Amino acid sequence: MPVRVLENTAPSQVSGANSGRSSSQSCSLLGVGQAFSGTQNVSSVQKDEAWRVNVRIQGCDLEHGYLCGTMEALNVPMADTPVVTFWEGEIVDTKNYTFFTGKWEATPEDDIRHWSKFPSFSPLLGQVEADGGKSLDLSNYPYIFMRWKEQYFVNVGTDCGLTIAGFYYICFSCSDGSISGFYYDPNSSPYQKLELKSTNDGRSGFSFSSYELQ
Repeated sequence: MPVRVLENTAPSQVSGANSGRSSSQSCSLLGVGQAFSGTQNVSSVQKDEAWRVNVRIQGCDLEHGYLCGTMEALNVPMADTPVVTFWEGEIVDTKNYTFFTGKWEATPEDDIRHWSKFPSFSPLLGQVEADGGKSLDLSNYPYIFMRWKEQYFVNVGTDCGLTIAGFYYICFSCSDGSISGFYYDPNSSPYQKLELKSTNDGRSGFSFSSYELQ
């Protein structure tokens, strides 16, 4: 969602995560057409604030660790209309992408700090610190870790007073389809939390086709 311009040892065995190269992760709740709804906390030192958010998955290629979608912020104070962005995601499968971002101004230390905010990451920490988690097999892990990077505004111009310079660290629960995330942008308020629940009906939120793509 756009925002205002502003030592452990490796575990011997992690439940659901095994040593070796991973195969593609799969999850019935992470597919094209799936819709999610919730909030993003955009609080700053000056005020507490949360925006309502809808997300829809528009494309998913688990074999190549890729997915994409749209994100709609509904009650942005400075906007006359809901603000929609198109994002692309990287699935951390240790085959196509690891836990280390390597771009977008994120250092390995930034990565560890943000991933560590997810309790489900804790059993993986030691191995990630050792090699970025490359030796982990996450194919049966009950959570899917991702990065979402907004690429462009769909229905407003770049002069809207918002920025999409950062990206999200995402944790997706395969058991109930819930999503937790933290937005990272060195020039924005830190640790803005995204919390989404699956709507499970494939219809909630907005339709990507209803907006003219740029």
